[in-house]
Amino acid sequence: MGVDGAIEPQREMTNNIMCQLADADGATLGPSLYLPQNAGPKELTQMVNKMLNNEEKLPYAFYVSNQELVVDLGSYLTKHKVSVEKVLTIVYQPQAVFRIRPVTRCSATIAGHTEAVLSVAFSPDGQQLASGSGDTTVRLWDLNTQSPLFTCKDFCTVFYSSPGHKNWVLSIAWSPDGRHLVSGSKAGELQCWDPQTGKPSGNLLIGHKKWITGISWEPLHLSAPCRRFVSASKDGDARIWDVSLRKCVISLTGHTLAVTCVKWSGDGVIYTGYSKFSFTIWKEIFIVDVLTLLLDSATIFTQIRYYFSMFSKPQRRQVHLTVIEMLLWTELIISQDCTIKVWETSQGKLIRELRGHGHWVNSLALSTEYVLRTGAFDHTGKQFPSPEEMKKVALERYNKMKGNAPERLVSGSDDFTMFLWEPSVSKHPKTRMTGHQQLVNHVYFSPDGQWIASASFDKSVKLWNGTTGQFVAAFRGHVGPVYQIRLELFHSLFIYFQNPDINCLYRFAAGLLTVGCF
Repeated sequence: MGVDGAIEPQREMTNNIMCQLADADGATLGPSLYLPQNAGPKELTQMVNKMLNNEEKLPYAFYVSNQELVVDLGSYLTKHKVSVEKVLTIVYQPQAVFRIRPVTRCSATIAGHTEAVLSVAFSPDGQQLASGSGDTTVRLWDLNTQSPLFTCKDFCTVFYSSPGHKNWVLSIAWSPDGRHLVSGSKAGELQCWDPQTGKPSGNLLIGHKKWITGISWEPLHLSAPCRRFVSASKDGDARIWDVSLRKCVISLTGHTLAVTCVKWSGDGVIYTGYSKFSFTIWKEIFIVDVLTLLLDSATIFTQIRYYFSMFSKPQRRQVHLTVIEMLLWTELIISQDCTIKVWETSQGKLIRELRGHGHWVNSLALSTEYVLRTGAFDHTGKQFPSPEEMKKVALERYNKMKGNAPERLVSGSDDFTMFLWEPSVSKHPKTRMTGHQQLVNHVYFSPDGQWIASASFDKSVKLWNGTTGQFVAAFRGHVGPVYQIRLELFHSLFIYFQNPDINCLYRFAAGLLTVGCF
């Protein structure tokens, strides 16, 4: 009996697996423990909630060797032939508490603009949408009623003047506290609007000599209320503006390269990506502008489409022929800067250059971008009595999002590659991400920073691990180049991206891929 009694616990122990729970940053949760082989995500979720003493039970996803655990431990070990002689590390990641309705069709078509829509941006609290158009106006929409609120445009009478844009509105950005909306035009002018009234906060902000390529606000947790933003332009300058002083306070200059993208990081520095084109051309100026657009970064494809939409079909053919003819006999001089520049924001000094790309940089994204854009707001819709309270909550959200790891930056380039950086740690890239067969148009982090999606001219979207840069999956479905992408993470992964012809929605969960195009 004594022998049999000793054998039973030993047999039971051999059916268990020694595991160690850890968060995404590697911090362990309690000591190593034996788990039964039939334990799956449901049992692990209950265990993590209990060990963390969560009053509200949260959903979690679990990963072993960067692969999501969607079956019980025994099935996973058998399928992947994992040895049980060593401790098995299981990484847990919290999932979103709130749920969304599945996107299966267009919920509303909001009409109003008379020309092509070139830029859109949601307000930090998710209650409004701003859109910029080729009709030179900015429009504000109520997302709850899906109705127009204000039309922000250039307007002048004997009794009243409202300075607005006189050219295409290419870029718009909300301040993280939701109190300002800035728009930039093809003429290089910027305007700050009051979202509560739809009226401009003052005269146009003038300084750039060519069109605006990007706008990024100083994070709320660094300054409240929001006052400063940075703008990037085709003229080769990035400028920091103060909306209270109504002027440019710092110019990030010293180069002749076009600034294609700009990001104001949560660490308080500004990242800029550059490219350069200069032409010697002997044709009329209008066709020169079309050629410049055709040869420029693909991220401004909507402007190209709008440009050609003004022609009839025979005229478009003639313009294409003229461009081809010019390419055959024109002296074309191209120089390029493949670096990402890092600037401090008190005096505008260049403090670092991130080198690695072999061609110009098209897109930048930050792992903390979601919380930087939304500031203190979340899905609860909570309102705040003071800027100080907003700043405090925004800092808490940023620190929680960042964790113990440094803020990460991903860059996409015309050299078909992407780089994952940790600029606060090293000026060298953490990972070189290869796989696309043509230029990378757009890169985007998921709201939790755990995933990266990339869109390319090779008609595909690729998914990467946001921490290691490791390739995860390739999504195909488009018949043409993919220009833009959005990535949302809820209880499963949703990827939405578009090209001029078709929109696709991808759902990636449990190793299965579901595609819907509309």
